[in-house]
Amino acid sequence: MSDATWVPFVQQCTDAGLQVDTNVAMAQRTTYGVGGSASVVVVIHSESDALALSQVVAQCRVDNIVVVGRGSNVLVSDEGFNGVVVLLGAVSPDSAVNVEGDVVQAGGSVLMPVLARRSVGAGRGGLEWCVGIPGTVGGAVRMNAGGHGAEMVDNLIDARLVSLKSGNVCVVSNADLGLHFRGSALSQHHVVLSARFQTSKIAPEEGTATINSVVAWRREHQPGGRNAGSVFVNPAQGEGSAGALIDAAALRGYSRGGAAVSEKHANFIQASEHATAADVVAVMSEVQQKVFEIHGIMLRSEVALVGFDARIAEQFSDPRHSASEQSDAREKLSKMLGDVNE
Repeated sequence: MSDATWVPFVQQCTDAGLQVDTNVAMAQRTTYGVGGSASVVVVIHSESDALALSQVVAQCRVDNIVVVGRGSNVLVSDEGFNGVVVLLGAVSPDSAVNVEGDVVQAGGSVLMPVLARRSVGAGRGGLEWCVGIPGTVGGAVRMNAGGHGAEMVDNLIDARLVSLKSGNVCVVSNADLGLHFRGSALSQHHVVLSARFQTSKIAPEEGTATINSVVAWRREHQPGGRNAGSVFVNPAQGEGSAGALIDAAALRGYSRGGAAVSEKHANFIQASEHATAADVVAVMSEVQQKVFEIHGIMLRSEVALVGFDARIAEQFSDPRHSASEQSDAREKLSKMLGDVNE
């Protein structure tokens, strides 16, 4: 769609009372801090906003939609994204995390460290590991985020989703979300409104100690600054971690332009102030090629690549996401949410 084509879409969003803007620099919305602009950005703050947006999407027949939380696992191309980026607006601090008995509920835009700390503060355990995940609850559900021996599928009860194509809202159980290693059955036009988690009783001081140990470990072993966390997913069991394979290929410190493999953790790619998205992809490509040459293992990425051509997306996409079991899960979820033309 051309810039002129977005005019009626933007006008309808405005008429619906939605927060909308055009030609928005996505570098400011991602932790990499690189990339071009999105044609349109819509910020939704509530379920009613999401439903209003779905009506505009249907009327304007928009297909290019990407939902972005904190942008901690996203790389936008230098050419930008000719489509609609949906950002999740902040929720009220008082209603972000609610506890009822053993169940903790959090909004999709709640940051994972907030989920961890508020759960522990309420005497609920099991989510302490979430303090080490820099993204939002919605993003963590979408990619089945994990760390420190746990992942979302372990605690998640269900998630409340809305399809921006059909406008349907549905509470989907853990089993029907198609959660697998760093992936799920959610499509780009699905928004996680909220999620519920099973927890256990814990003394707040015990949970706080666990949280502090997770934070200390990450500070010691992982770099800060402009990055998107772990870039490559671990290969099949028994083939070693992605970081160890990159280390064995002697690629720590390897750089192209303004991007470089972290000296602190080989599975992190750091972007300097002057880096481009192309620099990051160039480093990713070199790492992928060298690891394959040395180990015979093709590393794939868990970073969401937005605005890149199909060749780049295919190069780094994890084939495990396309397995028959996952395809079946996506089809089932699509039917549950009333999507069409999936």
